[in-house]
Formats: sequence, structure tokens, C-alpha cells
Amino acid sequence: MTEQTFTVITEEGLHARPATILVKKASEFQADINLVYHDKTVNLKSIMGVMALGIPHGASFSITVNGEDEKEGLTALATILKDEGIAE
Repeated sequence: MTEQTFTVITEEGLHARPATILVKKASEFQADINLVYHDKTVNLKSIMGVMALGIPHGASFSITVNGEDEKEGLTALATILKDEGIAE
């Protein structure tokens, strides 16, 4: 399993647009991908799960990836978070 922590930098927090971008990217991989925020874990391939967390600007969250393409998945998610100005 691989894991990385990020901090939300978009003023609106992890709202619908960035959540949709993350879910689409996570769905490209076979690995189990989860988002962890305040001791709550949701499947990053589920838009409803991600939106339910209501992660605000400045909050930290982790992405955990477990499976055969976990390294590629985490790298792709970290890249899209930075490139889209969602988190760092």
C-alpha cells in the first residue's frame, strides 16, 4: 500500500468539479483507492463518497492506494491535484 497526504489549496475546497476530476482519474486504475479525511475513509472512485466528506480549503487529506498499479495510480492522482490547482 502507498499513501500520500495533500492540503487543499482551492478556495472552494474539494467541491464538485475537483471531486469529479479525481474520481475520473482514480477510476482509470485497478487498485483500491481511498480518500481519508478526519478518520473517515471513502472510495475515491465514488463521487458521492468524496462529496459527502465536504473537505474545505486548507484541510489535509490522504490518498491510499493498494493494488497492482498502486504506484502509477498515486503518481497520476498527485499530478492531477497539482496541475489542476486543487491540492499540494
